[in-house]
Amino acid sequence: MELSTLDYSFIIVFFSLVLGIGIYVSKKSGKNSSEFFLSGRTMPWWLLGLSMVATTFSTDTPNLVTDIVRTNGVSGNWVWWCFLITGMLTVFVYAKLWRKSNVNTDLEFYEMRYGGKPASFLRKFRAVYLGALFNIITMASVTLAAIKIGGIMLGLEPWQTVVGAGLITVVFSALGGFKGVVYTDFLLFFVAMAGAIGAAYYLVNIPEVGGVAALMENENVAGKLNILPDFDNTKVLITLFIIPIAVQWWSSWYPGAEPGGGGYIAQRMLAAKNENHAIGATFFFNIMHYALRPWPWILVALASLVVYPDIASIAEAFPNVAESKLGHDLAYSAMLTKLPSGLLGVVLASLIAAYMSTISTQLNWGSSYIVFDFYKQQINPNATEKQMVAVGRISTVVLMVLSALLALTLQNAFEVFDLLVTFGAGTGLVFILRWFWWRINAWSEITAMFVSGIISILMVKSNLGNYLFAPDTGVFPEWANYPFVVVVTTVIWVAVTLLTKPESDATLRSFYKKIQPGGPGWKKVVEKANLDNEEIVKSGEKWSVPAGITAMLLGVVLIYSIMFATGYWIYGKTTSALLLSGVALVSGTLLIKAWNKMKDDIL
Repeated sequence: MELSTLDYSFIIVFFSLVLGIGIYVSKKSGKNSSEFFLSGRTMPWWLLGLSMVATTFSTDTPNLVTDIVRTNGVSGNWVWWCFLITGMLTVFVYAKLWRKSNVNTDLEFYEMRYGGKPASFLRKFRAVYLGALFNIITMASVTLAAIKIGGIMLGLEPWQTVVGAGLITVVFSALGGFKGVVYTDFLLFFVAMAGAIGAAYYLVNIPEVGGVAALMENENVAGKLNILPDFDNTKVLITLFIIPIAVQWWSSWYPGAEPGGGGYIAQRMLAAKNENHAIGATFFFNIMHYALRPWPWILVALASLVVYPDIASIAEAFPNVAESKLGHDLAYSAMLTKLPSGLLGVVLASLIAAYMSTISTQLNWGSSYIVFDFYKQQINPNATEKQMVAVGRISTVVLMVLSALLALTLQNAFEVFDLLVTFGAGTGLVFILRWFWWRINAWSEITAMFVSGIISILMVKSNLGNYLFAPDTGVFPEWANYPFVVVVTTVIWVAVTLLTKPESDATLRSFYKKIQPGGPGWKKVVEKANLDNEEIVKSGEKWSVPAGITAMLLGVVLIYSIMFATGYWIYGKTTSALLLSGVALVSGTLLIKAWNKMKDDIL
């Protein structure tokens, strides 16, 4: 496929703008570590919200959605739609707590909530574990998608895509820091949305597909349209719907959807002007992420079933693609090759935007862990601001190189998603409860992290998984694999929590004074402090969790109803669309009332 002069013009202009922003803010970003990683904590909610959306708008996401739709239908997306519940809990319960903490990274929280050597170890280990290991895997998945796009659309070798896309991104990220990331995310969001919507509209209407009506009636597509899975197929219902909704959303750590907030979402909350802006940013993100974005990708995925009904048809159309990179996720890139000049340039620019936004965020977030939580804590406690910025820039480059090398060995986007979800299974409940139950200690998190990882590795690398969950012959049903990891991990970390010493009174009281978490989980600590004539509860402070959970539930109903109403409008199912639109209107009205009551307690 050849690009026209117009296509190249769009891409060159886009690259110039992004690099220009990075260079423009580089001087101020390099001023100190707070500017480089948090932009001085002065960011407004709308800019942070758009940045969160742009970050999760990565090149691997449309590939992942395409893989899911082609394999399990539209309803297969519940494996990530379920994380909306996590997102809403973060919005209305945890956002203000994170902003109150005023830490530089969410890992700094460990030495605020816990004490002694276990807390210090946990902070340093998680800095490497998340900032390096998990971060590199996530970026490698994004780069894998870029490799597939480059191979299908431009005929590039994997190494050419990695060097070309990675070099520009790492230079921009190292120069601009967090402010450069957020400012360019504003541009990247609109470019990415324009490309996704434009591609969906054009590709659904190409002659091979014949428009929305013909698409809905095509025999390859008709069985893939249900938003809810087939309730008569027990295995599919349990795997694709019940487990995600009942277990996965609260039990698993996943980048961008951490129970209780965390990662680059926490980084943006910490960069907000105040608690109210932190809440506004995360709510705006969840609306845009779930209610607005999925359908352009889903439509292209459905259209791809008409044009490329199976992997063999993709391989036949693109014989130069290596067999190791063939998969259903390749269908999205294959469809984009049918775009006309001009729109092709916009879409390619949007995919580059998606790649750069995600990678630049991961690089800045990962290097913040390495600088604050490893380098300054372990290697150079007296590091100057200049040294910390320099280490941040060096670690940015190293993380990019390692993720690029890993990307060259990967094959499938969904495999990486499944690995990350399973590897963090059972840890989520610790992240939710550590704010509201005084008894949780550093050993709780250490245990959850190691047990979950060890069991996940055993399931994949040994015969244990086959023995326990093999189809027809296993001890347990095949679908019980994930819940098994969650149950075992949870039982062990709770047991360890109760068998080890709680944190000291001084640590618990200091945490309570700063955060004011409230609730029955801290009653014993508050009562003991009162007996010692130490006042740790601020005057007029209210426990906002019940109101927050009410708002969370209303927010979940609002966003799901908007998302599914959109789908039914597209499908031409007017009655269902009208009903869900009405539900969205009612839940939105009730949410506004609930939010107004909460807001008085925050401001």
